Amino acid sequence: MDYSIVAQAYEDMEKTRKRLELLEILSELFRNTPRDVIERVIYLTQGKIKPDFYGIELGMSDKLVIKVLEKSTSMSKDRILEEYKRTGDLGEVTKISLSNKVQTTLVRDKLTIERVYQTFEEIASTTGQGSVDMKVAHLAGLLSDCTPIEGKYIIRTLTGILRLGIADYTVLDALSVAYTNDKANRKFLERAYNISSDLGKVAKLVADKGLKGLEEIDIIVGNPIRPMLAERLSSSQEIIKKVDGKISLEYKLDGERLQIHVNNKHTEIFSRKLENITNHYPDVCAIMKELEVENTILEAEAVAIDKESGSYLPFQELMHRRRKYNIEQAVKNYPISVNLFDIIYLDNQDLTDSSYEKRRQILIKITEKNKKLEIIRNKITQDANEIDDFLEQAIEEGCEGLVIKDIQGNYRAGAREYLWIKLKREYTSEMSDTLDLVIIGAMYGKGKRANKYGALLLAVYDKKQDVFRSFCKVGTGFSDEQLQRIYEILQKNIIKNKHVRVDSKMDMDVWFEPEIVLEVSGSEITISPIHTSNKNEIRKNFGLALRFPIFTGRVREDKKPQDITTTAEIMNEYEKQLKKVSN
Repeated sequence: MDYSIVAQAYEDMEKTRKRLELLEILSELFRNTPRDVIERVIYLTQGKIKPDFYGIELGMSDKLVIKVLEKSTSMSKDRILEEYKRTGDLGEVTKISLSNKVQTTLVRDKLTIERVYQTFEEIASTTGQGSVDMKVAHLAGLLSDCTPIEGKYIIRTLTGILRLGIADYTVLDALSVAYTNDKANRKFLERAYNISSDLGKVAKLVADKGLKGLEEIDIIVGNPIRPMLAERLSSSQEIIKKVDGKISLEYKLDGERLQIHVNNKHTEIFSRKLENITNHYPDVCAIMKELEVENTILEAEAVAIDKESGSYLPFQELMHRRRKYNIEQAVKNYPISVNLFDIIYLDNQDLTDSSYEKRRQILIKITEKNKKLEIIRNKITQDANEIDDFLEQAIEEGCEGLVIKDIQGNYRAGAREYLWIKLKREYTSEMSDTLDLVIIGAMYGKGKRANKYGALLLAVYDKKQDVFRSFCKVGTGFSDEQLQRIYEILQKNIIKNKHVRVDSKMDMDVWFEPEIVLEVSGSEITISPIHTSNKNEIRKNFGLALRFPIFTGRVREDKKPQDITTTAEIMNEYEKQLKKVSN
């Protein structure tokens, strides 16, 4: 298959501002893709060559790409840098440089998907002495046969900024349309994706065998499962009304969620975002060797602890482990407690259809001989007063709050449902919880914030429409260091126009790919004529917005944009406020 077909589809997707048209272009691309390369097309459309849990990085820095462009085109380094400063997009710079070159190029070989993908694999696997020169040579070879549009998307893929305006859910919709002629069948593809975390594999099976083929996907130890998530409620009374029957109260710890895979004493650990973080937790791997099981998948919360007192430390302390070098020293300096809270798989048996109660019993049984592992403290109840008492106890012991679980509920991979409920208490505002919001735009600052962002436009996630809707602007709560760091990480996410999956009526100096998630607090949720969160749900032409938003200091690197606070949660919080007023 010619890569030009894929590149042109990407170009068409970038140009449209209509989501239905985006879906049509993508589904048509998949429909016209030969089955033997559909996996590769899916991965490339995700901006990668393998799922994230493989830990494969293409490793092409901006500096290296500029070096290749200087070598492969007639454009000088100064001109390249000038165009890069103007556009903020090395893909666009590549398109411009190749447009100048193509006029003098008489003969070139057509690029195929297979060749592009193989070259990307070679770039990713090239390490050690002389690797830079080899990466340059591999990429230069591709660019020598590129059209301008092909070059644009090759470079964007290599630098990790594809800018197609699509998410995994959009890909699932397009696959459903392309191979089953019915978008409603997405639910079957989504289930397969939730337990495999591999869109390419899902695409290959549905392309070859239809929906029946998806039945071949089972849980595999070593392949992370998309984690089950919790909804939010703000009071014990609401929880009792929502969940029919007995519930389990668990401490909500301020740590990092770990999905631990153990297979014959070999351990791999994955983050909430399904990244392989095994190297950051050699102490956890050592503990897992003592488990007397053949294979298992466990979920745990790793929490930094004080070396002297053993008390819990804030999440930020744990992030000191996220380094490439001197891991041993980080492990020594920042010890952790490993707090198990679920088991998904055990000795070749899928436990996701088992009740929480049964899974907890199994978890207790397999860990009772291991004193280095803790199971998160819990309490079974049906009483709202006991929820409040247990919450106070959790807060007193340094926890964020509680996670409440229906004891009869199964484990629903990738789902956010009321089988699990978060309950937190905040003393600093009228709101019952902090919010996780994604950055979608920014305004430049003044004074000491000149040449940086003075205010960031944040959005919530509308799960039903797969859209990010504006909710507030935040400019307070940032230290100078935090502001500088956020400014730097956002540079990779700058786009020319408002993202196709962003709904906002506001004008911004800069727009971003919705990628970076911030934790924010505020005083209350109010009706807004400007913001689009929950538009028309309360009043015609009005949305909801956060009043007096403040950055808590926490960048949620553990969360994907689709994991942020939803419009449904915002509505729940708003209705809770109305009840307070009426009472």
